[in-house]
Formats: sequence, structure tokens, C-alpha cells
Amino acid sequence: MSSSTRRLTVAQALVEFLSHQYTERDGQRRRLINATWGIFGHGNVAGLGQALLEAGQEKMPYLQGRNEQAMVHAAVGYARQSNRLAAHAVTTSIGPGATNLVTGAALATVNRLPVLLLPGDSFATRPADPVLQQLEHPVSGDISVNDALRPVSRYFDRVTRPEALIPAALQAMRVLADPVETGAVTLALPQDVQAEAHDWPEEFFADRVWHVRRPVPEPAELAAAVQAVRGARRPLIIAGGGIHHSEAEDALKALADATGIPVASTQAGKGSLRYDHPADLGGIGHTGTAVADDLARTADLIIGVGTRYSDFTTASSTLFATPGVRFINLNVAAFDAHKMSALPLVADARSGLLALAEELAGHRVDETFEAEYRTGKTRWERLVDVAYGADDEDARPTQTQVLGALDSVVGDNDVIINAAGSLPGDLHKLWRARSPRQYHLEYGYSCMGYEIPAGIGVRLAAPDRPVWSLVGDGTYLMMPTEIVTAVQEGINVNLLLIQNHGYASIGGLSEETGAERFGTAYRFRAPDGTYTGDPLPVDLAANVASLGMDVIRAATVRELRSALATARASDRPTCVYVETDPAPTAPAAQAWWDVPVAETATRPAAVKAREEYDRRAAQRRRHL
Repeated sequence: MSSSTRRLTVAQALVEFLSHQYTERDGQRRRLINATWGIFGHGNVAGLGQALLEAGQEKMPYLQGRNEQAMVHAAVGYARQSNRLAAHAVTTSIGPGATNLVTGAALATVNRLPVLLLPGDSFATRPADPVLQQLEHPVSGDISVNDALRPVSRYFDRVTRPEALIPAALQAMRVLADPVETGAVTLALPQDVQAEAHDWPEEFFADRVWHVRRPVPEPAELAAAVQAVRGARRPLIIAGGGIHHSEAEDALKALADATGIPVASTQAGKGSLRYDHPADLGGIGHTGTAVADDLARTADLIIGVGTRYSDFTTASSTLFATPGVRFINLNVAAFDAHKMSALPLVADARSGLLALAEELAGHRVDETFEAEYRTGKTRWERLVDVAYGADDEDARPTQTQVLGALDSVVGDNDVIINAAGSLPGDLHKLWRARSPRQYHLEYGYSCMGYEIPAGIGVRLAAPDRPVWSLVGDGTYLMMPTEIVTAVQEGINVNLLLIQNHGYASIGGLSEETGAERFGTAYRFRAPDGTYTGDPLPVDLAANVASLGMDVIRAATVRELRSALATARASDRPTCVYVETDPAPTAPAAQAWWDVPVAETATRPAAVKAREEYDRRAAQRRRHL
């Protein structure tokens, strides 16, 4: 071997390459791939498994997971907490290990969060055909189960020759580090190629820094946006997740302070302003606050910053009701900036907000408009106080009282993680976010099972911040496996486990849409064959304890508050288990969500629900 090359297997070369990749933004350099999660099988044990062992923990830390999907969720939690500037890799065997990645990959790509997926693949050289777990496709010999990852990956390649690793790896890093392109990146690695040796140029292993751009607005786009803002009487900013990814919270605050323009937030953008800022109106859309949604209905200008306008945000295209309402979309991705037929402002969120503030110097909304939304904000905060409060401290808590108890215990640096069920709606309406990264809701894919592994990822990215994974019983039963990982690694994640005997969110939606809560309760079968009997005698707290986590049971509001304080002070992974009073105590939805209802039915509930659906659907509009 010459002095300019190094002989390594493909897997060894990939691990070495990854250990030399960095991102840089604002002069701060960070390692791009900080660890690799892995579950080993015949498709990766002798390739990437051996390479990780040989590299050692210092060069490439290895983390052992229990479920492949959960490993991706942990990696996504890490990337989001790291503002997309650092990520994890995930390796699996072929077959079910690889297909278990698909849900996690979709979640990452939908939320525009970077994760590197390294599934094993069947033999490139086909010495035996088929091998164990190989998918045989009758008309195409080069298809494997990993092709299921193509539509949910921002970049996909299959490395069938050692030489192909170099361009594939470079493209993978480019996409991971690009705020416009980022998401799940998949490099499928045939198991024979992983173990094949090759003479690699030393330049491949040199430190490589991927600059993360902060593009500024084009002058013409900026001028059009400024003119629109100056001409608006009732403008409203919608803060999306791009605010956090860009670390633009201070720039947003400065703009709101200077202009008085109110700010409502998506699930991903909540916390962009601290909850007690005079211009912060809380959540927007179907799970939003009354004050935010009322202003959205009467706004003549919507300024979207770092948002992709999901149907929850727009109330399924019924929220922005003022005739002639216009949109400005500040987004680093042109794809999102042009939504809603908006005036596009294609730029980094922080750069764009700073430019807007400079050009809007001296401009401020009318004081009567400020007084109006501040009065609405005060009125909503009183509703939050009522939802959080408990007249009887020794009664079983409602779900909103659970949130009130947690609110009384956490500090500004705590991180609250949730993704699915009835909690996202309650949290979006009620949670008082005190710092930019306190509110961590995965609501792009709303994936049950995300919360516990994501808590591990967040804690790895921010080891000094208390982390709370909030789950209901339905979500818990989907994916409790990574409790074992938290215990094994000594990762101090707090689990708040709420027992409400079924799918509370979908149960409510089922009732609203005429499906009468069919199949949404965790109960025994009744004589009529429906699941309406007694609750199942499932002891989830005992299950948590069996996986190695400390458990504190709380039966009342008073006990709950004490248990939460004890968990927060503990240096071990701790679960607080509480069974809630099912009585709804959260404010009702302030805006619609389009879930189609049966057009023909004989049951009265469905007939009535369809009448309401037709009334609501008539309010949909396209913004052209």
C-alpha cells in the first residue's frame, strides 16, 4: 500500500470518514455524526459491527438500542435539540431490522430533521440467492426491502462497490448538513460489500467542514414584504419550527418588541417567544388558543416564519377568513416559502427577521390592535389557570391538572416531549413555554412511541437539562423498549405515564365524526361484542419497574405534585404513574380540522356528524 492510501473495509472506511465530518455555522464548529445506534444481525454484524468495535468509543461512540424505529426516534430527538447541526447514525441488519426504520425515516423527513440510516442489504455479488430475509421480486433482481426507504429519504443510495462509497458518503453529508434538503439519508450497504477491503485515498479521511448557510433575503423580495407589512392593519406572525432551527428567537422578540406585531406558534414553533411576552398569543390552528385563532380569522396579513402550513395550522384551510388576506412566507426553503400563494422571502429565519426589523424601523401597529390582542391573551390565561387548578387536592387529577402540576415543578431549562394522543392538543393550548427548547412536540408525523426514545436523544444532546417524556397508555404500549436503554446508559429521563384506558384523542374524534368511539377503549368485550366492558387489569407501572426504571405512583393531585418533584430531583431514570379522571377539562377546539365523515349512514350519530361536516367544509378556501 502506498503512503497516500489506506487499506480498510468499506464499513471501516465509512466509520473513519464519519468521524471527520463537521458542521460550521456562525463560526462554531461541531461534529456532524456524534454517535451510531445499532442493533446487529447477519446483515451488519461482521461489517459495521466489526468496524465500530475496531474504531472504539472515542472515535465513534456506539449506542445499543432495542428497537430499530426507536433508535431513529432517539437520533431525531438528538438532532432537533442540536438545532440540526449535529446528528446520529443508525445501523441495522437486513430484513425486518431495515424495514423497522421506515416509520422513523418518515418522521425525520416530514419534520426536516437529519438522521443517517445505514441498513444492511442482501449480497451484491449474489453467491447464494436468496439469502436469509431477502425479498425476492419476480421482475427485478436489484430490489430489496431497503427500497421502501426511498420515498421517505431525502437522499438514498445503495453502495454496491467499494469505490461507490466515496461519492455516496459525500452526497449523504451534503444533504444532512443542508437546512433546505435535510431529513433522513439512507446508505444501503450490502453485507458482502461492507466487509470488502479497498485502498482508500487518505484525502477521503481528512477533516471536512460543511458550512451551514444563513442566506439573506433578496432586495426585491424584502422590499415587497416590507411594503405589505407597512400597509397591513391587522398583521399576525406565525412562528414555525424554523425559528428554533435557525436560533432566531431573539430576532423574533426584537421584531415583536419594535413593531407590536403579535405572534402565534405552530406545534414546532411554540416557545419562539416566552409565554409571558405581551405579543405571544400561544398556539395557532385546530389546537390553538382562542385569541390566536380569532386574530387569524380577522388578520389581513399573515407572516409565516419557518412553517410548512400543516392542516392543523390552517384549520384545514378555513382559518384565514378575511377577504383579500395576504401572506408573507419567510423560509429557507423555496418550496415552503411559496405556499399559500405568498410573497416569498427565501432566507434563513434569523437573517430574514433581522432584515425585516431593520427595514421596518419606526413602524408599529395601531395601539388599539395591541390592546385588543393583549386583552384576549389575558382572557385566555385565565382559562389556563382554571384548567390547571384543582379545587380538591386529594381527588384524582384530570389531564389538564396533570399539566398544571408539572408546570408548578419544572424550571425554565426543563424539556417537555410529546407526540401523539390527546396531550398535544392540551399542551399546545395550555403549556406555558419558558425557554426556546422547552416545548418539544413531534407533530409533523405525530408518531406514537416517539417520546421515550426521543427523551434519550434530547438528554444526550443536553445532559444538563431535565427531560420529561409525556405518554398515555396507548403510546406507552407502542414502544416502551428504550426504557431499558435509558437504564443501561444511566440516561436520566423522566417518564410521566398517564393511564386513561385507551385512545383518548381518537376516541373524542371518533365521537365527533359519528363513529361513536368504536375500537378506541382498552376494555374487555361486552356481550354485544364491543369493547365496552370493564377496563383491562393492566398494571403499566409494574411493567415500567420490570424494565429497570424507578416508579412513583400518584393517586391524587397532591401526591402527583410531590411525585413530580421527587422525580425531577432524582439522578436515576424515573417514572411518575398517574391514572386520570377522564372528564374533559381543556378548552374546546377553537378551529376546525377536516376529517371526512361518512356521506351515507343509517346511525343517527353519523348522520348528524355529516351535517356538521358539510357546514364546516363549505368554509374551506384556496388562497390564490
